[in-house]
Amino acid sequence: MTDKSPADNFPAGYDVPKVWTWDKSNGGTFASINRPIAGPTKDKALPVGKHPLQLYSLATPNGVKVTIMLEELLAAGHKGAEYDAWPIRIGDGEQFGSGFVDVNPNSKIPALADHAPKDGGAPVRVFESASILTYLAEKFGAFLPSELRARTETLNWLFWQMGSAPFLGGGFGHFYAYAPMKIKYAIDRYAMEVKRQLDVLDRHLAENRFLAGDQYTIADMATWPWYGNLALGQVYGDAGTFLEVQSYEHVQRWTAEIAARPAVKRGRMVNRLSGDPAEQLHERHDASDFETKTQDKIAEKQTA
Repeated sequence: MTDKSPADNFPAGYDVPKVWTWDKSNGGTFASINRPIAGPTKDKALPVGKHPLQLYSLATPNGVKVTIMLEELLAAGHKGAEYDAWPIRIGDGEQFGSGFVDVNPNSKIPALADHAPKDGGAPVRVFESASILTYLAEKFGAFLPSELRARTETLNWLFWQMGSAPFLGGGFGHFYAYAPMKIKYAIDRYAMEVKRQLDVLDRHLAENRFLAGDQYTIADMATWPWYGNLALGQVYGDAGTFLEVQSYEHVQRWTAEIAARPAVKRGRMVNRLSGDPAEQLHERHDASDFETKTQDKIAEKQTA
């Protein structure tokens, strides 16, 4: 029996070096924005609007979590949740501006600055989507149960999502849709894990209306933009067909119920820079913006 080295498992032509070095030309779709170091690359201050809550984001699954939460808070009557939402064009590297790095040293969207924190002090920065959801839930006393068991179950599923989504996005999505070559081993590995995750959700939702039980919580808001969009067949091209998402009937039921919520429909539009112009609200500063400042309305005014 012949022993094989680890290099034998890689595509032909790649010999694994003893020490990794950064090849800037080998990053595929995201070569221009991925790098192995942190910190700002340029001086650029962030804009600040009229509301205490300032959101710097983009309508990716992680970004949509927070805009859904903010719109749900407003729909529930929490007027203090009014916010300004500013787009961060990650394809242009705006997440590496000095102002954004001050709010999130990890240079990832979303990031939030609360200029009216409960302690009355200086603005509070909040980064990582689960941290933002938890912060807002505690600030407004909403969508995170106070009772021990319900709260714990909500946090169980919130952190399940945070740990699971990288397999869906950075793993399956990257190798299925974005990698410069198709690698069967990588696609098989991550497809298997995503289907296992869908089965986890499907079995749980067979016995529960929402992730934490009967209450709609931040766990649903965190999970839906990833797995709901997958169930709707709206991510990674024909990935829904590849993964047979229609076979997960309880995930489909949960997905449809959340998708029908007016606040979810609005939240999906905020900081969206692509797709149907009627569903793109690049910046959000007032509830009326949904009626007057989507890209289709702006185009109508420009051609009138």
